[in-house]
Amino acid sequence: MPTTPERTTLAGLDISRLLCGLWQVADLEKSGETLDAERGADALQAYAKAGFDTFDMADHYGSAEIITGHLLTRYPAGNRPLAFTKWCPEPGPMTAEVVRKGVQERLDRLGVEKVDLLQLHWWSFEHPAWLDALHEMARLRQEGLIGAIGVTNFDAAHLALALADGIPLASNQVSFSLIDRRAAGALSEVCARSNVRLFAYGTLCGGFLADKWLGAPEPTSIPDWSRSKYKRFIDTAGGWGAFQGVLAAAGEIARKHTVSISNVATRWVLEHPSVAVAIIGARLGESEHRDDNLKAFSFALDGEDKARLEAAFAGTQPIPGDCGDEYRRPPYLTASGDLSHHLDALPSIFVAEPVPGRPERSRVSSGSIWEPIAGFSRAVRVKDTIRVSGTTATHGADRCVAPGDVGAQTTYVLDKILASIAALGGRAEDVVRTRIYLRDASQWEPASRAHGRFFGEIKPANTMIAAGDLIGDYEVEIEAEAVVD
Repeated sequence: MPTTPERTTLAGLDISRLLCGLWQVADLEKSGETLDAERGADALQAYAKAGFDTFDMADHYGSAEIITGHLLTRYPAGNRPLAFTKWCPEPGPMTAEVVRKGVQERLDRLGVEKVDLLQLHWWSFEHPAWLDALHEMARLRQEGLIGAIGVTNFDAAHLALALADGIPLASNQVSFSLIDRRAAGALSEVCARSNVRLFAYGTLCGGFLADKWLGAPEPTSIPDWSRSKYKRFIDTAGGWGAFQGVLAAAGEIARKHTVSISNVATRWVLEHPSVAVAIIGARLGESEHRDDNLKAFSFALDGEDKARLEAAFAGTQPIPGDCGDEYRRPPYLTASGDLSHHLDALPSIFVAEPVPGRPERSRVSSGSIWEPIAGFSRAVRVKDTIRVSGTTATHGADRCVAPGDVGAQTTYVLDKILASIAALGGRAEDVVRTRIYLRDASQWEPASRAHGRFFGEIKPANTMIAAGDLIGDYEVEIEAEAVVD
Protein backbone atom coordinates (compact mmCIF):
# COMPACT_ATOMS: atom_id res chain seq x y z
CA MET A 1 0.00 0.00 0.00
CA PRO A 2 1.59 3.35 -1.05
CA THR A 3 1.98 6.01 1.62
CA THR A 4 1.77 9.00 -0.76
CA PRO A 5 0.13 9.60 -4.14
CA GLU A 6 1.94 8.88 -7.39
CA ARG A 7 3.58 11.91 -8.96
CA THR A 8 4.01 13.20 -12.49
CA THR A 9 5.68 16.13 -14.23
CA LEU A 10 3.71 18.90 -15.92
CA ALA A 11 5.50 21.84 -17.56
CA GLY A 12 8.47 21.24 -15.30
CA LEU A 13 6.33 21.04 -12.14
CA ASP A 14 6.48 17.94 -9.93
CA ILE A 15 2.84 17.35 -9.00
CA SER A 16 0.68 14.83 -7.19
CA ARG A 17 -1.51 12.70 -9.46
CA LEU A 18 -4.34 13.34 -7.01
CA LEU A 19 -5.07 17.06 -6.86
CA CYS A 20 -7.03 18.48 -3.98
CA GLY A 21 -9.92 20.41 -5.52
CA LEU A 22 -11.22 23.27 -3.42
CA TRP A 23 -14.54 23.93 -5.19
CA GLN A 24 -16.39 22.83 -2.06
CA VAL A 25 -15.16 25.94 -0.23
CA ALA A 26 -17.78 27.88 -2.21
CA ASP A 27 -20.40 25.32 -1.16
CA LEU A 28 -19.40 25.63 2.50
CA GLU A 29 -19.60 29.42 2.25
CA LYS A 30 -22.85 29.67 0.28
CA SER A 31 -24.67 30.91 3.38
CA GLY A 32 -22.48 34.03 3.26
CA GLU A 33 -20.21 33.11 6.17
CA THR A 34 -16.53 32.93 5.21
CA LEU A 35 -14.36 30.11 6.52
CA ASP A 36 -11.60 30.96 8.95
CA ALA A 37 -8.49 31.21 6.73
CA GLU A 38 -6.04 29.85 9.31
CA ARG A 39 -8.20 26.88 10.19
CA GLY A 40 -8.68 26.22 6.49
CA ALA A 41 -4.91 26.39 6.02
CA ASP A 42 -4.53 23.86 8.86
CA ALA A 43 -6.74 21.44 6.94
CA LEU A 44 -4.78 21.99 3.72
CA GLN A 45 -1.48 21.51 5.53
CA ALA A 46 -2.64 18.12 6.75
CA TYR A 47 -3.22 17.16 3.12
CA ALA A 48 0.20 18.50 2.11
CA LYS A 49 2.00 16.58 4.86
CA ALA A 50 0.34 13.39 3.60
CA GLY A 51 1.71 14.01 0.09
CA PHE A 52 -1.44 15.61 -1.34
CA ASP A 53 0.50 18.80 -1.90
CA THR A 54 -1.04 20.11 -5.13
CA PHE A 55 -4.18 22.22 -4.80
CA ASP A 56 -6.65 23.34 -7.47
CA MET A 57 -9.01 26.29 -7.07
CA ALA A 58 -10.56 29.22 -8.96
CA ASP A 59 -11.38 32.89 -8.60
CA HIS A 60 -15.00 32.00 -7.80
CA TYR A 61 -14.39 29.19 -5.30
CA GLY A 62 -15.23 31.46 -2.38
CA SER A 63 -12.16 32.21 -0.27
CA ALA A 64 -10.20 29.17 -1.52
CA GLU A 65 -7.36 31.29 -2.93
CA ILE A 66 -7.07 33.24 0.32
CA ILE A 67 -7.02 30.06 2.42
CA THR A 68 -4.34 28.62 0.17
CA GLY A 69 -2.38 31.87 0.46
CA HIS A 70 -2.36 31.46 4.25
CA LEU A 71 -1.02 27.94 3.75
CA LEU A 72 1.78 29.09 1.45
CA THR A 73 3.05 31.64 3.98
CA ARG A 74 3.97 28.68 6.22
CA TYR A 75 6.68 27.69 3.73
CA PRO A 76 8.98 30.74 3.64
CA ALA A 77 12.04 28.77 2.58
CA GLY A 78 10.42 27.42 -0.57
CA ASN A 79 9.65 23.78 -1.38
CA ARG A 80 6.03 24.72 -0.81
CA PRO A 81 2.80 23.08 -1.97
CA LEU A 82 1.69 23.99 -5.49
CA ALA A 83 -1.33 26.23 -6.07
CA PHE A 84 -3.20 25.92 -9.37
CA THR A 85 -6.03 28.38 -9.93
CA LYS A 86 -8.45 29.52 -12.62
CA TRP A 87 -9.47 32.86 -14.02
CA CYS A 88 -13.06 32.91 -15.31
CA PRO A 89 -13.74 36.40 -16.71
CA GLU A 90 -16.95 37.45 -18.39
CA PRO A 91 -16.46 37.70 -22.17
CA GLY A 92 -15.38 41.18 -23.20
CA PRO A 93 -12.29 43.00 -24.44
CA MET A 94 -9.21 41.20 -23.13
CA THR A 95 -6.72 44.06 -23.25
CA ALA A 96 -3.28 43.82 -21.70
CA GLU A 97 -4.57 45.84 -18.75
CA VAL A 98 -7.63 43.61 -18.19
CA VAL A 99 -5.59 40.41 -18.27
CA ARG A 100 -2.82 41.78 -16.07
CA LYS A 101 -5.41 42.88 -13.53
CA GLY A 102 -6.97 39.41 -13.49
CA VAL A 103 -3.57 37.76 -13.01
CA GLN A 104 -2.52 40.26 -10.36
CA GLU A 105 -5.65 39.52 -8.34
CA ARG A 106 -4.68 35.83 -8.34
CA LEU A 107 -1.17 36.74 -7.19
CA ASP A 108 -2.47 38.98 -4.42
CA ARG A 109 -5.01 36.50 -3.11
CA LEU A 110 -2.45 33.68 -3.11
CA GLY A 111 0.31 35.92 -1.77
CA VAL A 112 2.84 34.71 -4.37
CA GLU A 113 5.02 36.28 -7.04
CA LYS A 114 4.14 33.65 -9.64
CA VAL A 115 1.02 31.55 -10.17
CA ASP A 116 2.18 27.96 -10.59
CA LEU A 117 -0.52 27.15 -13.15
CA LEU A 118 -3.17 29.62 -14.31
CA GLN A 119 -6.14 28.16 -16.18
CA LEU A 120 -8.58 30.15 -18.31
CA HIS A 121 -12.29 29.33 -18.48
CA TRP A 122 -14.27 31.06 -21.24
CA TRP A 123 -18.04 31.05 -21.40
CA SER A 124 -18.72 31.55 -25.12
CA PHE A 125 -16.32 30.87 -27.98
CA GLU A 126 -18.43 33.11 -30.23
CA HIS A 127 -16.66 35.96 -28.44
CA PRO A 128 -13.09 35.55 -29.74
CA ALA A 129 -11.33 37.56 -27.03
CA TRP A 130 -10.36 34.27 -25.34
CA LEU A 131 -7.47 34.17 -27.80
CA ASP A 132 -6.39 37.66 -26.72
CA ALA A 133 -6.53 36.56 -23.09
CA LEU A 134 -4.38 33.49 -23.71
CA HIS A 135 -1.81 35.37 -25.79
CA GLU A 136 -1.53 38.01 -23.08
CA MET A 137 -1.19 35.29 -20.43
CA ALA A 138 1.66 33.87 -22.52
CA ARG A 139 3.39 37.27 -22.41
CA LEU A 140 2.91 37.44 -18.62
CA ARG A 141 4.39 33.95 -18.42
CA GLN A 142 7.50 35.31 -20.13
CA GLU A 143 7.58 38.04 -17.47
CA GLY A 144 7.61 35.37 -14.80
CA LEU A 145 4.16 36.04 -13.34
CA ILE A 146 2.77 32.67 -14.52
CA GLY A 147 4.52 29.32 -14.38
CA ALA A 148 2.34 27.38 -16.81
CA ILE A 149 -0.88 28.06 -18.73
CA GLY A 150 -3.91 25.80 -18.81
CA VAL A 151 -7.54 25.98 -19.87
CA THR A 152 -10.71 24.51 -18.43
CA ASN A 153 -13.71 22.99 -20.18
CA PHE A 154 -12.30 23.45 -23.68
CA ASP A 155 -13.64 21.09 -26.31
CA ALA A 156 -11.35 19.33 -28.76
CA ALA A 157 -11.85 21.84 -31.57
CA HIS A 158 -11.03 24.92 -29.52
CA LEU A 159 -8.11 23.26 -27.75
CA ALA A 160 -6.71 22.44 -31.19
CA LEU A 161 -7.39 26.01 -32.33
CA ALA A 162 -5.52 27.48 -29.36
CA LEU A 163 -2.52 25.22 -30.03
CA ALA A 164 -2.54 26.00 -33.75
CA ASP A 165 -2.51 29.72 -32.91
CA GLY A 166 0.66 29.27 -30.87
CA ILE A 167 -0.63 29.19 -27.28
CA PRO A 168 1.80 27.19 -25.04
CA LEU A 169 -0.82 25.18 -23.17
CA ALA A 170 0.08 22.59 -20.55
CA SER A 171 -3.33 21.32 -19.43
CA ASN A 172 -7.07 21.22 -20.00
CA GLN A 173 -9.34 20.57 -17.01
CA VAL A 174 -12.50 18.66 -17.95
CA SER A 175 -15.12 16.34 -16.54
CA PHE A 176 -14.06 12.69 -16.91
CA SER A 177 -15.53 9.70 -15.12
CA LEU A 178 -17.13 6.28 -15.50
CA ILE A 179 -20.35 8.18 -16.27
CA ASP A 180 -18.96 11.04 -18.38
CA ARG A 181 -16.53 9.54 -20.88
CA ARG A 182 -16.49 12.34 -23.47
CA ALA A 183 -12.83 13.17 -22.80
CA ALA A 184 -11.76 9.74 -24.07
CA GLY A 185 -12.75 10.72 -27.62
CA ALA A 186 -11.67 13.63 -29.81
CA LEU A 187 -10.17 15.57 -26.93
CA SER A 188 -7.74 12.78 -26.11
CA GLU A 189 -6.80 12.60 -29.79
CA VAL A 190 -5.74 16.27 -29.64
CA CYS A 191 -3.76 15.58 -26.46
CA ALA A 192 -1.99 12.65 -28.13
CA ARG A 193 -0.77 15.04 -30.85
CA SER A 194 0.46 17.66 -28.38
CA ASN A 195 1.97 18.08 -24.94
CA VAL A 196 -1.36 18.95 -23.32
CA ARG A 197 -2.45 16.74 -20.42
CA LEU A 198 -5.93 16.40 -18.96
CA PHE A 199 -6.92 17.32 -15.42
CA ALA A 200 -9.94 15.13 -14.70
CA TYR A 201 -12.60 16.45 -12.35
CA GLY A 202 -15.91 14.85 -11.45
CA THR A 203 -14.16 11.47 -11.30
CA LEU A 204 -16.35 10.46 -8.36
CA CYS A 205 -19.50 12.19 -9.70
CA GLY A 206 -19.82 14.37 -6.63
CA GLY A 207 -19.51 11.32 -4.38
CA PHE A 208 -22.07 9.14 -6.18
CA LEU A 209 -19.37 6.73 -7.37
CA ALA A 210 -19.03 5.21 -3.92
CA ASP A 211 -19.95 1.99 -2.12
CA LYS A 212 -22.77 3.60 -0.16
CA TRP A 213 -24.78 4.24 -3.33
CA LEU A 214 -24.58 0.65 -4.62
CA GLY A 215 -28.12 -0.72 -4.41
CA ALA A 216 -29.36 2.47 -2.76
CA PRO A 217 -32.65 4.08 -3.79
CA GLU A 218 -32.54 7.15 -6.01
CA PRO A 219 -32.31 10.30 -3.85
CA THR A 220 -35.30 12.63 -3.89
CA SER A 221 -33.42 15.70 -2.68
CA ILE A 222 -29.76 16.71 -2.78
CA PRO A 223 -28.33 19.23 -0.31
CA ASP A 224 -25.08 20.34 -1.98
CA TRP A 225 -24.17 21.92 -5.32
CA SER A 226 -21.61 19.34 -6.37
CA ARG A 227 -23.88 16.33 -5.95
CA SER A 228 -26.84 18.05 -7.60
CA LYS A 229 -24.64 18.73 -10.64
CA TYR A 230 -23.55 15.12 -11.06
CA LYS A 231 -27.05 13.79 -10.50
CA ARG A 232 -27.87 15.59 -13.76
CA PHE A 233 -25.05 13.68 -15.45
CA ILE A 234 -26.47 10.41 -14.11
CA ASP A 235 -29.96 11.27 -15.35
CA THR A 236 -28.64 12.17 -18.81
CA ALA A 237 -26.55 8.99 -19.01
CA GLY A 238 -29.64 6.81 -18.72
CA GLY A 239 -30.93 7.33 -15.21
CA TRP A 240 -30.54 5.61 -11.88
CA GLY A 241 -30.90 2.08 -13.25
CA ALA A 242 -28.11 2.52 -15.80
CA PHE A 243 -25.97 4.16 -13.12
CA GLN A 244 -26.51 1.19 -10.83
CA GLY A 245 -25.25 -1.07 -13.62
CA VAL A 246 -21.96 0.82 -13.76
CA LEU A 247 -21.78 0.92 -9.97
CA ALA A 248 -22.33 -2.84 -9.77
CA ALA A 249 -19.52 -3.52 -12.26
CA ALA A 250 -17.19 -1.22 -10.33
CA GLY A 251 -18.24 -2.96 -7.12
CA GLU A 252 -17.27 -6.39 -8.46
CA ILE A 253 -13.86 -5.03 -9.48
CA ALA A 254 -13.45 -3.36 -6.10
CA ARG A 255 -14.10 -6.62 -4.25
CA LYS A 256 -11.63 -8.43 -6.50
CA HIS A 257 -8.84 -5.97 -5.63
CA THR A 258 -9.96 -5.32 -2.03
CA VAL A 259 -10.47 -1.62 -2.65
CA SER A 260 -13.45 0.74 -2.79
CA ILE A 261 -15.69 1.65 -5.71
CA SER A 262 -14.24 5.16 -5.51
CA ASN A 263 -10.77 3.67 -5.96
CA VAL A 264 -11.90 1.83 -9.07
CA ALA A 265 -13.50 4.99 -10.50
CA THR A 266 -10.33 6.98 -9.85
CA ARG A 267 -8.04 4.26 -11.18
CA TRP A 268 -9.99 3.97 -14.44
CA VAL A 269 -9.52 7.68 -15.12
CA LEU A 270 -5.85 7.75 -14.06
CA GLU A 271 -5.00 4.88 -16.41
CA HIS A 272 -6.19 6.85 -19.43
CA PRO A 273 -3.06 7.92 -21.34
CA SER A 274 -4.12 11.56 -21.74
CA VAL A 275 -4.81 12.08 -18.03
CA ALA A 276 -2.16 13.65 -15.83
CA VAL A 277 -4.18 13.90 -12.62
CA ALA A 278 -7.56 13.28 -11.06
CA ILE A 279 -9.04 16.00 -8.87
CA ILE A 280 -10.59 14.89 -5.60
CA GLY A 281 -12.75 17.33 -3.66
CA ALA A 282 -11.43 18.46 -0.28
CA ARG A 283 -14.27 19.44 2.04
CA LEU A 284 -12.27 21.31 4.66
CA GLY A 285 -12.92 20.34 8.25
CA GLU A 286 -15.39 17.65 7.25
CA SER A 287 -15.02 14.24 5.58
CA GLU A 288 -11.45 13.45 4.54
CA HIS A 289 -10.58 10.21 2.74
CA ARG A 290 -6.84 10.45 2.19
CA ASP A 291 -6.04 6.88 3.22
CA ASP A 292 -8.77 5.45 1.02
CA ASN A 293 -7.77 7.64 -1.92
CA LEU A 294 -4.22 6.28 -1.75
CA LYS A 295 -5.56 2.81 -2.51
CA ALA A 296 -6.13 3.97 -6.08
CA PHE A 297 -2.38 3.44 -6.53
CA SER A 298 -2.34 -0.05 -4.98
CA PHE A 299 -3.69 -1.94 -8.02
CA ALA A 300 -4.13 -1.80 -11.78
CA LEU A 301 -7.13 -2.68 -13.91
CA ASP A 302 -6.62 -5.85 -15.95
CA GLY A 303 -8.32 -6.90 -19.16
CA GLU A 304 -11.15 -8.61 -17.34
CA ASP A 305 -11.85 -5.47 -15.29
CA LYS A 306 -11.93 -3.24 -18.35
CA ALA A 307 -14.23 -5.64 -20.21
CA ARG A 308 -16.62 -5.70 -17.26
CA LEU A 309 -16.78 -1.90 -17.24
CA GLU A 310 -17.26 -1.73 -21.01
CA ALA A 311 -20.22 -4.10 -20.72
CA ALA A 312 -21.75 -1.80 -18.11
CA PHE A 313 -21.09 1.26 -20.26
CA ALA A 314 -23.16 -0.35 -23.02
CA GLY A 315 -26.22 0.06 -20.80
CA THR A 316 -25.77 3.83 -20.54
CA GLN A 317 -26.32 6.75 -22.89
CA PRO A 318 -23.32 8.88 -23.94
CA ILE A 319 -23.25 12.37 -22.46
CA PRO A 320 -24.11 14.61 -25.43
CA GLY A 321 -21.61 16.89 -27.10
CA ASP A 322 -17.97 17.47 -26.32
CA CYS A 323 -16.22 18.45 -23.12
CA GLY A 324 -17.36 21.81 -21.75
CA ASP A 325 -20.64 21.81 -23.67
CA GLU A 326 -22.49 21.53 -20.37
CA TYR A 327 -21.60 25.20 -19.76
CA ARG A 328 -22.52 26.45 -23.22
CA ARG A 329 -25.57 24.57 -24.53
CA PRO A 330 -28.41 22.30 -23.39
CA PRO A 331 -28.81 20.13 -21.40
CA TYR A 332 -26.62 22.38 -19.15
CA LEU A 333 -25.29 19.75 -16.75
CA THR A 334 -24.26 22.19 -14.04
CA ALA A 335 -25.18 22.73 -10.42
CA SER A 336 -27.65 25.49 -11.31
CA GLY A 337 -29.15 23.69 -14.29
CA ASP A 338 -30.36 25.87 -17.17
CA LEU A 339 -27.68 28.47 -18.00
CA SER A 340 -29.49 29.99 -20.99
CA HIS A 341 -30.34 33.13 -18.99
CA HIS A 342 -26.65 33.59 -18.17
CA LEU A 343 -25.44 33.02 -21.71
CA ASP A 344 -28.11 35.32 -23.16
CA ALA A 345 -26.78 38.08 -20.90
CA LEU A 346 -23.20 37.76 -22.17
CA PRO A 347 -22.11 40.65 -24.38
CA SER A 348 -21.86 40.00 -28.11
CA ILE A 349 -18.66 40.79 -29.95
CA PHE A 350 -20.79 42.38 -32.71
CA VAL A 351 -23.50 45.05 -32.55
CA ALA A 352 -26.32 45.23 -35.06
CA GLU A 353 -27.11 48.59 -36.58
CA PRO A 354 -30.12 49.66 -38.65
CA VAL A 355 -29.67 50.46 -42.33
CA PRO A 356 -30.77 54.07 -42.94
CA GLY A 357 -33.96 54.29 -44.93
CA ARG A 358 -34.50 50.52 -44.76
CA PRO A 359 -36.71 49.79 -41.74
CA GLU A 360 -36.65 46.00 -42.25
CA ARG A 361 -32.90 45.78 -42.77
CA SER A 362 -29.99 45.65 -40.28
CA ARG A 363 -26.30 44.73 -40.48
CA VAL A 364 -23.17 44.03 -38.48
CA SER A 365 -19.50 44.72 -39.04
CA SER A 366 -16.71 42.55 -37.63
CA GLY A 367 -14.00 45.23 -37.64
CA SER A 368 -11.99 43.70 -40.46
CA ILE A 369 -9.96 46.26 -42.41
CA TRP A 370 -11.42 44.85 -45.63
CA GLU A 371 -15.04 45.71 -44.87
CA PRO A 372 -14.75 49.52 -45.31
CA ILE A 373 -12.23 49.13 -48.15
CA ALA A 374 -14.42 46.79 -50.18
CA GLY A 375 -17.70 48.24 -48.92
CA PHE A 376 -19.43 45.21 -47.37
CA SER A 377 -20.93 44.09 -44.07
CA ARG A 378 -20.08 40.91 -42.22
CA ALA A 379 -23.77 40.04 -42.23
CA VAL A 380 -27.05 41.62 -43.29
CA ARG A 381 -30.57 40.79 -42.13
CA VAL A 382 -33.57 41.52 -44.37
CA LYS A 383 -36.85 40.63 -42.69
CA ASP A 384 -36.39 37.03 -41.52
CA THR A 385 -33.30 36.19 -43.60
CA ILE A 386 -29.66 36.68 -42.55
CA ARG A 387 -26.86 36.47 -45.12
CA VAL A 388 -23.26 36.24 -43.92
CA SER A 389 -20.43 37.35 -46.19
CA GLY A 390 -17.51 35.11 -47.04
CA THR A 391 -15.66 34.92 -43.72
CA THR A 392 -12.03 34.07 -43.04
CA ALA A 393 -10.12 33.44 -39.82
CA THR A 394 -9.35 37.13 -39.33
CA HIS A 395 -8.91 38.13 -35.69
CA GLY A 396 -9.47 41.80 -35.00
CA ALA A 397 -8.59 44.00 -37.96
CA ASP A 398 -6.18 41.85 -39.89
CA ARG A 399 -4.48 39.01 -37.98
CA CYS A 400 -4.77 35.56 -39.56
CA VAL A 401 -5.51 32.92 -36.91
CA ALA A 402 -3.77 29.53 -37.03
CA PRO A 403 -1.98 29.93 -40.38
CA GLY A 404 -1.78 26.68 -42.32
CA ASP A 405 -4.34 24.79 -40.22
CA VAL A 406 -7.61 24.45 -42.13
CA GLY A 407 -9.45 22.65 -39.31
CA ALA A 408 -8.57 25.30 -36.73
CA GLN A 409 -9.42 28.11 -39.14
CA THR A 410 -12.79 26.53 -39.92
CA THR A 411 -13.60 26.40 -36.21
CA TYR A 412 -12.70 30.06 -35.78
CA VAL A 413 -14.67 31.10 -38.89
CA LEU A 414 -17.82 29.28 -37.80
CA ASP A 415 -17.63 30.88 -34.34
CA LYS A 416 -17.43 34.25 -36.09
CA ILE A 417 -20.35 33.45 -38.40
CA LEU A 418 -22.56 32.34 -35.51
CA ALA A 419 -21.64 35.47 -33.55
CA SER A 420 -22.74 37.66 -36.46
CA ILE A 421 -25.99 35.70 -36.81
CA ALA A 422 -26.64 35.99 -33.07
CA ALA A 423 -26.12 39.77 -33.19
CA LEU A 424 -28.89 39.92 -35.78
CA GLY A 425 -31.28 37.84 -33.70
CA GLY A 426 -30.60 34.38 -35.07
CA ARG A 427 -29.15 31.12 -33.79
CA ALA A 428 -27.15 28.23 -35.16
CA GLU A 429 -30.41 26.30 -35.59
CA ASP A 430 -31.59 28.96 -38.07
CA VAL A 431 -28.75 28.29 -40.54
CA VAL A 432 -30.09 26.80 -43.77
CA ARG A 433 -27.11 27.11 -46.12
CA THR A 434 -23.31 27.18 -45.89
CA ARG A 435 -20.68 27.39 -48.61
CA ILE A 436 -17.06 26.44 -47.96
CA TYR A 437 -14.22 27.63 -50.21
CA LEU A 438 -10.90 25.79 -49.79
CA ARG A 439 -7.43 26.76 -50.90
CA ASP A 440 -6.46 23.09 -51.12
CA ALA A 441 -9.10 20.50 -52.04
CA SER A 442 -7.08 17.77 -50.31
CA GLN A 443 -7.91 19.45 -46.99
CA TRP A 444 -11.62 18.74 -47.33
CA GLU A 445 -11.76 16.38 -44.36
CA PRO A 446 -10.60 18.64 -41.49
CA ALA A 447 -12.85 21.40 -42.82
CA SER A 448 -15.78 19.00 -43.12
CA ARG A 449 -15.27 17.57 -39.65
CA ALA A 450 -15.14 21.05 -38.14
CA HIS A 451 -18.35 21.95 -39.98
CA GLY A 452 -19.92 18.73 -38.70
CA ARG A 453 -19.15 19.59 -35.09
CA PHE A 454 -21.20 22.78 -35.44
CA PHE A 455 -23.98 21.55 -37.71
CA GLY A 456 -24.13 17.78 -37.28
CA GLU A 457 -27.68 17.94 -35.91
CA ILE A 458 -28.85 21.03 -37.80
CA LYS A 459 -27.80 19.76 -41.24
CA PRO A 460 -28.09 22.87 -43.43
CA ALA A 461 -27.61 22.69 -47.19
CA ASN A 462 -23.87 22.85 -47.92
CA THR A 463 -21.51 23.27 -50.84
CA MET A 464 -17.73 22.82 -50.73
CA ILE A 465 -15.63 24.36 -53.48
CA ALA A 466 -11.92 24.10 -54.32
CA ALA A 467 -11.28 27.82 -54.81
CA GLY A 468 -7.52 27.73 -55.33
CA ASP A 469 -5.42 30.57 -53.94
CA LEU A 470 -7.04 32.59 -51.18
CA ILE A 471 -5.61 35.91 -50.05
CA GLY A 472 -2.78 35.75 -47.50
CA ASP A 473 -2.44 32.77 -45.15
CA TYR A 474 -6.11 31.84 -45.22
CA GLU A 475 -6.91 28.20 -45.92
CA VAL A 476 -10.70 28.47 -45.92
CA GLU A 477 -13.49 30.99 -46.45
CA ILE A 478 -17.12 30.31 -45.52
CA GLU A 479 -20.42 32.08 -46.12
CA ALA A 480 -23.81 31.27 -44.62
CA GLU A 481 -27.52 32.00 -44.77
CA ALA A 482 -30.04 31.74 -41.96
CA VAL A 483 -33.81 32.06 -41.79
CA VAL A 484 -35.15 33.18 -38.42
CA ASP A 485 -38.48 31.50 -37.73
